[in-house]
Amino acid sequence: MKNIPALTIDLQQDGWETSRGFIKRDIEMPSLDEQTRPEDAVSVIVKVEYAGVCGSDRGIWNRNSFTDLFRESLSKEQKPMRILGHEFVGEVVEAGSLVASMYDIHVGNPVSGDSHVTCGKCFQCRIGEQEVCQDQKILGISTNGIFATYVKIPAKNLWVVDFTRVRKELCALYDPFGNAVHCLTKVDVRGARVAIFGAGQIGMFVILLARQFGAAKVIAIDVNPEQLTIAKELGAHETILIEKTDKAHAYDADAHVIDRIMELTYGKGVDVSLEMSGYNSSVVNSIEATRAGGDVIWFGIKDGDMTIPNFSRVIVKGLTIHNVIGRQIFQTWQTAQRVLSDKTNGIQDKMWNIIMKDGDGTVIKLSEYTPEMFEEKMKSHPKLVFDMQN
Repeated sequence: MKNIPALTIDLQQDGWETSRGFIKRDIEMPSLDEQTRPEDAVSVIVKVEYAGVCGSDRGIWNRNSFTDLFRESLSKEQKPMRILGHEFVGEVVEAGSLVASMYDIHVGNPVSGDSHVTCGKCFQCRIGEQEVCQDQKILGISTNGIFATYVKIPAKNLWVVDFTRVRKELCALYDPFGNAVHCLTKVDVRGARVAIFGAGQIGMFVILLARQFGAAKVIAIDVNPEQLTIAKELGAHETILIEKTDKAHAYDADAHVIDRIMELTYGKGVDVSLEMSGYNSSVVNSIEATRAGGDVIWFGIKDGDMTIPNFSRVIVKGLTIHNVIGRQIFQTWQTAQRVLSDKTNGIQDKMWNIIMKDGDGTVIKLSEYTPEMFEEKMKSHPKLVFDMQN
């Protein structure tokens, strides 16, 4: 059987607390065998061309995200190793016998796909809320992912793409771009003052889309001045740098950030706050910055407990809290495709030219990957993509 390269973590060989980064290994080429694995009838083999590196991948790199899910899922599978990654574009090279009739997906189709493998049977799936499926698996986290040159994926997760409408490298980013679409369609942001806490990968997509979705004022907040410079280029009206200050507790709000937001909103606070980083103080900032009766959208995720001081203020202010996970399958994908396919709105150009820096240093050949090189790349670029076939 042919071996192929992949980026992995092996809990037995590498450990979780005792290792860092992604470990490149040769693994067995995936195959379809419907006689021994009936589920292969509705699966495909995809030749992965480009694969995006998500914020959650960075969390896994540093071993501070999805710890329990990693361990529990591998224990259930009775396997030590996980193939990482979940953002991709590629070509279907083999398909199970039922794929064409059930999903109209064929060998040769260019595809991206959703990273949440839902069960289709639970209450949430049956009423159209697959994004909160109670028995779902996540590619690269609780089931094998796509950081390999060839992968096996359930056909129901695939979305056929068109490279004449969306640039191939950007088709690999439908998944995180869809996160931003999902966040911004959770509430009506038309005419709203919006604060985005965390100008990382998906935060940047939110900043890029906020005006497109009708926001009247977009305020970007981050600890990194370079990220805020990019945020301005993407359409933020105002940016606020989180400065290091002496606070009684790590979870305390950043007073100068809240003061500046109040100044920009004439003492009211923003209508909508979107927390994209997952840090405790940022979550508290999102609460404090939002006007009475406003909406708070939490997307960022970190392991561990959170402290929300003066919790009664959440109730007294009448805030509505929304927790966003993944995308609405496939409604969000359709919206994302239409936004990206419109060449007049500049979204696709800004994604490639500003966020991806025209591919200069942001597209990395898998054949040249080393943990040391990749760590340096993560320090320099907000978004990275692997060229999986080179």
